[in-house]
Amino acid sequence: MATPTTQPGVEQSKVAPSELPRYRPDPEGTHPPLDSAGYRSTRLRHPSEPLILLPQRLTEVTGPVLGPGRLGPLDHDLTRQHAEEPIGQRIIVHGTLRDGDGRPVPDSLVEIWQANAGGRYRHKVDNWPTPLDPNFTGVGRALTDAHGHYRFVTIKPGAYPWGNHDNAWRPAHIHFSVFGRAFTQRLVTQMYFPDDPLFAHDPIFNSVPDAAARQRMVSRFDLDNTVEQWALGFRFDIVLRGRDATPFEEPHA
Repeated sequence: MATPTTQPGVEQSKVAPSELPRYRPDPEGTHPPLDSAGYRSTRLRHPSEPLILLPQRLTEVTGPVLGPGRLGPLDHDLTRQHAEEPIGQRIIVHGTLRDGDGRPVPDSLVEIWQANAGGRYRHKVDNWPTPLDPNFTGVGRALTDAHGHYRFVTIKPGAYPWGNHDNAWRPAHIHFSVFGRAFTQRLVTQMYFPDDPLFAHDPIFNSVPDAAARQRMVSRFDLDNTVEQWALGFRFDIVLRGRDATPFEEPHA
């Protein structure tokens, strides 16, 4: 097998055969079903055939992974990516990425995307009548540090209508994409904010069967990381597998 070519900003991950990841089943009810009755679009896109297990081998866990050279200096700060600051409540979102054994996952890519303060995405099909913000694109990315910690500066997104059912509104949320220990291990979840009145009415949030697992998608207000007269802090820890796994949109095989 040929050795992968190293490119600028790309690092090679070294994993011994004895350290290859093993699939660990998460408790029943942690992740939403692929076909969720309340979430109408899942009827059109869920698999109709049984899932096939694809074991991860050396090829999947030793190939090139994104290094710090691929990230820009403002990728983590969504409030400084344009000429002026965006409109909205400035927030700091931070947390730790951990594996199923509670160990921090260092040097892992974390991506976010979100609506603006009015609840609108910068997307051609999002045209509900709330203004776009010329100073807010709504996307960011960061690498976890040696302790598995990440940090973003952004604005709190607004709720928005989505047409799933009568008078349907999504709670304020931020989409997260995490890559675990390898580029082929991408998982996607959503982070919500405490005490949102729309939780009880949202079929996406409630598609996670286990009530305790749903709460693992809700961030915690963090006064220690709130900066006086500048930004509110919220903590959102992400666990990849195991008893305390964060519910993900992408199903585990």
